[in-house]
Amino acid sequence: MKKIIMIRYGELSIKGKNKRRFIRILSDNIKRALYDYPQVKVSQQHDFMFLHLEDAPQDKILERLQDVFGIQSYSPALTIERDFEKLKEVAVEVVAKEMAKSDIKTFKIATSRSDHSYRLDTNAINRELGAHVGAAYPELKVQLKQPDLTLRVKVREQDFLLSTDWLPGLGGLPVGSSAKATLMLSGGIDSPVAGYLAMKRGIRVTALHFASPPYTSPQALEKAKKLAGKLSRFSAWINFLEVPFTEIQEEIKEKIPKEYLMTVTRRMMYRVADRLRDQYDGLAIVNGESVGQVASQTLESMYTINEVTSTPILRPLVTMDKLEIIDIAERIDTYDLSIQPFEDCCTVFAPPSPKTKPHLDEVEYLEKRLAIDELVQAAVDQTKFERIEWQDQVEEAEHIADEFEDLL
Repeated sequence: MKKIIMIRYGELSIKGKNKRRFIRILSDNIKRALYDYPQVKVSQQHDFMFLHLEDAPQDKILERLQDVFGIQSYSPALTIERDFEKLKEVAVEVVAKEMAKSDIKTFKIATSRSDHSYRLDTNAINRELGAHVGAAYPELKVQLKQPDLTLRVKVREQDFLLSTDWLPGLGGLPVGSSAKATLMLSGGIDSPVAGYLAMKRGIRVTALHFASPPYTSPQALEKAKKLAGKLSRFSAWINFLEVPFTEIQEEIKEKIPKEYLMTVTRRMMYRVADRLRDQYDGLAIVNGESVGQVASQTLESMYTINEVTSTPILRPLVTMDKLEIIDIAERIDTYDLSIQPFEDCCTVFAPPSPKTKPHLDEVEYLEKRLAIDELVQAAVDQTKFERIEWQDQVEEAEHIADEFEDLL
């Protein structure tokens, strides 16, 4: 008898001829998430993936799987030799452990067979195993709808699988199964959530952060890097680009009327982001815009700002309200970091009354005052690259925990 974890693919199961590719990427992502448990072996069988734990701690492995896109659900399970008497024995032991953990009054047996040649069909297994468990624990009642405990039996050619928990995964597609994109990562609440949702569709994002020292502080830059670090939990690593934006913002402030500062600034950001998107092999730009949330996110503003590029702009939050966005930010552990009071370059020169319905022809006329190509190219040329690894975040957290424990 051995401990394993059974993983269900969900959406990946309908990928047809491309299914193998998606599953291979998922397998690679799981191995990266379990980088410090090399003894865990991964195998696939039809619509399931199995993790053979050996001596790896099951609770730690289950925790890591919570952050892997492409998993619909997963279950800790036991492999049992294909001896029905042995299955009954183990089932009674498992029920005892479950009863010790929680108040269980009802149960059911749910059997499936990948080997249909086995002598007992699913109904017979459900009936005989249920009778055995009921005899061992007469206080338990069989209940087929919403029981307190479900014992799931899977009949395979070489063994039985027995499980109880059915844990929900993140779903979506494995990161890296879609094309790359550039994420415009500010220090706020919205853009990290947008990055998370883009990754859920298999996109590997390159995080791009505009820094305007001395108007923005080193703490603001470090905050953006930490947010990228939080997101790397879902993708193993994130490439982080620090874009110097001071010269561009000073030029805009000097030569553009106040009411159009925001519009022209965002257009320049898109121009820089598009150049870097191309340089880093991306096919889209991702941001955290939501319709009507601020002046730059009215439909009129989006239309005028978008005009500088034909690259697809992905806005995962476009129809969400702030409370929905905050809820996701709290779940992915970026909210507390996002609300730290370090200004980003979008706020340092923000005018008191920005245009909410900017006119494209007027914006284009005003932009003739700027040396656009030279400014954009200078920002691209001076951009700094850093690869942020989730492994480093884990090891740093473990180091801090060890130091804290030593102080106690």
